[in-house]
Amino acid sequence: MKKLIYFKRLKNNFRKILNTIFPILIGVFFIYLTLKDTNKEIREEIIINFKQADYIIILISISMAVISHIIRAIRWRVMLIPMNYNPKTINLILSVFISYISNLAIPRSGEVLRATIVNKYEKIPFSKGFSTIVIERFIDLIILFIIIIFAMILNFELINSFLKIEKFNFITILIILLTLSSSIIFFRIIYRSENQYLIKFKIFLNEFKEGLMSTYKIKKKSYFLSLTLLIWILYVGMFYVMKWSMIETANLSLESILLAFTVGALSISISNGGIGIYPYLVSQVFVFYGIEYDASLSFGWILWTSHTIVVIVLGAISFFILPLFNMKSKRH
Repeated sequence: MKKLIYFKRLKNNFRKILNTIFPILIGVFFIYLTLKDTNKEIREEIIINFKQADYIIILISISMAVISHIIRAIRWRVMLIPMNYNPKTINLILSVFISYISNLAIPRSGEVLRATIVNKYEKIPFSKGFSTIVIERFIDLIILFIIIIFAMILNFELINSFLKIEKFNFITILIILLTLSSSIIFFRIIYRSENQYLIKFKIFLNEFKEGLMSTYKIKKKSYFLSLTLLIWILYVGMFYVMKWSMIETANLSLESILLAFTVGALSISISNGGIGIYPYLVSQVFVFYGIEYDASLSFGWILWTSHTIVVIVLGAISFFILPLFNMKSKRH
């Protein structure tokens, strides 16, 4: 029995380590691809491009990103209010900044950390806080999907030469149906069980459900939608304005920017904050549009590096400020 418990723990630890290391390995692999595809001359050109980049434009792009993070925190507060919670906006802003730096270290850990922070400082149950983050991410995925569709329409001729659309076959439909059926059976077993651990899980699910339903209770739905659209306008905008940071990319079209933006956005979920893979894939899109490889790669690395530095700085500052701010609040 002890051996079985030991092997289960070992398996769980191995899975956690793999989930942490694998995205990093992907990033390292794409850094290797970048180095493999570049010679000394190209690397020197990239360094020159870094030095000659318009840092006022870069600062504007960074500012747009920071504003989008603050708006994300404000939108989150709008989602928490229907559950009869009134969290401090500053706590939510700091937790968002901390979540981004956390995602750089461990992929998708930031969402868990955000819910943990509001649980500690605002006494909002973890399951409720986390459920609002899940629905928030789901809404963001819908917006990203719409942008992807729009980018594909604008770049149809280019994409058509690289992608082949496959129809759903019988096996695919069968797998989807089996997955849905299994999920229904699983949740029915949980809700009928009297096991103490499953009872705790049921409580978690009920609180999670309440968090999801809070979205429908939002009184200012138009305000919530406006905040969501503003976040994504800023996301696209911070990418778009960066084209003016370099002479070589200044004339890039909207369709090329949108395609590069969607590719970059998807790459962030693959490795820690898009390390390695983000600059590489963005550069590949621009190469298709006739931009020189060194300039394309420079753009990707300038954008990724500048925004990552800001994430690290703001995340680190927020990590130290958060407990100090709440200590002062308790005194008053």
